[in-house]
Amino acid sequence: MSECAHGTDSVPTTSAPTHLRVEHTDDTLGTDVRRPRLSWRLPAGSHRQTAYRIRAGDWDSGRIESDRSVLLPFTGPEAAPGQRMDWRVMVWTDAGESEWSETSSWEAGLRPGDWTAAWIEPAEERELPAGARPAYLLRHEFAVEDAASPARVYATAHGVYELFLNGTRLGDHELSPGFTAYRTRLHVQTHDVTGLLRPGANVLAAVLSDGWFRGRTGYHRIPDGYGPRTALLAELHVRSGDADAVVARTGPGWRSTAGEVVAADLMDGQQVDFTRASPGWHQAGFDDSTWPHVTAVEGPLNADIGRLTTSPAPPVRVVERLAPVAISSPRPGVQVVDFGQNINGWIRLTELGPRGTVLTLTHGEALDADGDVTTDHLAGVDELAGRTYDVGQIDHVVSAGRAGDVFEPRHTTHGFRYVRVEGLPGPLAPADMSAAVVHTDLRRTGWFRCSDERINRLHEAAVWSFRGNACDVPTDCPTRERAGFTGDWQVFLPTAAFLYDVAGFSVKWLRDLAADQWPDGRVPNWAPEPGLDRRADEMYAFMNGSAGWGDAAVLVPWYTYLAYDDTDVLAEQYESMTRWVAFAANGARNGRFGARAEAHPEPRPHEEFLWDAGFHWGEWLEPEQADDTPFYFQDHGAVATAYLYMSSRLLSRIAHILGKTSDAERYGHYADHVLAAWRTEFIRPDGTLTVDTQANHVRALAFGVVPEELRAKTAERLVALVRAADTHIGTGFLATPYLLPVLADTGHLDVAYELLFQDTRPSWLAMIDRGATTIWEDWDGIADDGTPKASLNHYSKGAVVSFLHGHTAGIRLREDAPGYRHFDIRPQPGGGLTWAEADLDSPYGRIAAHWRIADARFHLTAVVPPGTTATITLPDGTSVDATAGSHSLGCVLS
Repeated sequence: MSECAHGTDSVPTTSAPTHLRVEHTDDTLGTDVRRPRLSWRLPAGSHRQTAYRIRAGDWDSGRIESDRSVLLPFTGPEAAPGQRMDWRVMVWTDAGESEWSETSSWEAGLRPGDWTAAWIEPAEERELPAGARPAYLLRHEFAVEDAASPARVYATAHGVYELFLNGTRLGDHELSPGFTAYRTRLHVQTHDVTGLLRPGANVLAAVLSDGWFRGRTGYHRIPDGYGPRTALLAELHVRSGDADAVVARTGPGWRSTAGEVVAADLMDGQQVDFTRASPGWHQAGFDDSTWPHVTAVEGPLNADIGRLTTSPAPPVRVVERLAPVAISSPRPGVQVVDFGQNINGWIRLTELGPRGTVLTLTHGEALDADGDVTTDHLAGVDELAGRTYDVGQIDHVVSAGRAGDVFEPRHTTHGFRYVRVEGLPGPLAPADMSAAVVHTDLRRTGWFRCSDERINRLHEAAVWSFRGNACDVPTDCPTRERAGFTGDWQVFLPTAAFLYDVAGFSVKWLRDLAADQWPDGRVPNWAPEPGLDRRADEMYAFMNGSAGWGDAAVLVPWYTYLAYDDTDVLAEQYESMTRWVAFAANGARNGRFGARAEAHPEPRPHEEFLWDAGFHWGEWLEPEQADDTPFYFQDHGAVATAYLYMSSRLLSRIAHILGKTSDAERYGHYADHVLAAWRTEFIRPDGTLTVDTQANHVRALAFGVVPEELRAKTAERLVALVRAADTHIGTGFLATPYLLPVLADTGHLDVAYELLFQDTRPSWLAMIDRGATTIWEDWDGIADDGTPKASLNHYSKGAVVSFLHGHTAGIRLREDAPGYRHFDIRPQPGGGLTWAEADLDSPYGRIAAHWRIADARFHLTAVVPPGTTATITLPDGTSVDATAGSHSLGCVLS
């Protein structure tokens, strides 16, 4: 028998709203959103908002009756280009009238029609192959009289660029302008250069390399994905009063030359020859008379100024720097630096040796038996073409022997923990090298800790794996492919949205997905998709449009909406969603799996809704498969039809949310047919599933395709399959995130914890025990003899940590209350854990669930932010509804 005690701790009251945000950022410079949405958090100590009032510039909304404080559209006047709009808010709550908040702001950028600059291409003396092309230096000297007024530079590029004004590097953004569907969307960056101008001569300069635009990309290292030449677009505005003068712009007067970066490629690496440096090239007075003039260009892509926009996501930055944890020398002339953590980024090296020293830096995730860096497991193999692709990840440096030279390759990135250094005459000291952790500068929002240190290390490995794959787009790995695979992001997004604020990051990526969606509605395997010219290749076309991957078009907007209460993302992506579901429905209606067609030459009525044809990755990388047929010849109908049901059902709900009643009914009716088809085809008369795998049972329960009366039986069979595998994981890419939650939610919490704590392969803790600091692509990422296999930084299987957030700690998002407006705290302890803590910065404020077990009693401290409510359920089943504040609850464990 159990008992429960409940109490509420008072929270100090603050007098004003806090955490003001514009769209999904804290402060916005140069946005093209003319009437952005505004958010704030209610004063601590309040429970609910009844009204608000906004002041922005000279505009005053007056009192507006509303309980909403997240993503409210601004109804005041549009800001003019270059105009800064300062805003603040006050609210009325149950605690009374608040004071005015601190001031936040946004500033409007250029509209497409405001541009006066011309696209310029650097002079290239000869054509070079991708991977061997230099980074070009571009510069222009100009004069100004008014150097004290506010000034802005607006810039973008075809390629990756760094911008300088009078020798000062502008901003801390990396890899600008980022990776987008360049044919449709190209991001512009705005730099505040107030105070950097000088009376008289000034210089605006840039370093420009291939980047994603024409560098080698993806598994197959395809070059020139968007064009054969790089280009720069920039202009500098000085504001005096209400007047805005353009004092410098890209155009025919610029000059360019190849610089000390003699080769730069995001996949291959960067080569720098410091003996070719031109000191002072980006400052006034430098003699550039021997530099060739640039070419101003007006090609079709350059002429499309309408594609210039701004990113809703934070920029890529150097987020952290790591010091070496060990330096070894496995053989003469070779030093291996271990940074202790697998990351995405680059190194910073200050010891370059005497003039003429040639250094080779090889980056890798693993060591071989001799303690040397190995990259063999990262090589891409095209079995059909019979070729192996270079791993890349190698930098080269030629020293000028000049004091102060630093090698930091900002025009490439690598996935690595270890760096092999060859060519340095003397030993490296730890202070000579550091590792820059480079990724989108996402705001951390979620944390978890518990009493088992291995579980904590697993959680951190998942966090680091995401960090290594959030470099402007959500990639599959930072090494071999580095592509925005659709399936990876739909699998991991719910986990990522707990750990970080990925709202703008997701919206940015979804825009690229919609832009690169095929005319027939097919969603490519990755977005952005550089290889549009490959669509005529029948094999390439066939290998796109897979279930579970293409369904990202529906699932990613849905998960983003749920986490952030962002209805706009549903409206913006609605056409993309409908086109994907139409493609999948067409595949179900017009295609049939060969063996099924042979068994039933005349299609049965339900097969119109059975998606069993076309190309599907299926349950990618299951630990063991009874069927050794190549995956592309297997029947993936159970997987694809389940996803067709899930996406069409969600599309019906989304249509209802958007007020599209007839669409909601139509997609709901279609989903019912797909559900009936799945049940007809994949459930035997005795109630068992025809596909007898862990993954199929997990998906059947998670997606609700088995009838309610069969859920218990299906769950029991899942447990039997787990036991038959000696309590090991049998799921692959798509089902693994659902495995533990499904077990817990069907009454098998003990089995879920046994799998979590399993430490022999395949398992999560087997990775951790073998030294993983990020999540492996393959369950057998490091063999018994230490040989690495496949990528060691693929975050998909790390989605298991959502079980820690939502079941162990118990913080759960509700589909009927997006943005955590109403949420559940329902901890389910197990596995011998004696305490666990999770914290989440939701759109409304900090949520916390901290519990401990002592003397057979369960003690919980829960924090509910203002403006929200929570349903708190203890392990004994006792449930209470809680409003804002800190709540202490406890019960006796039976």
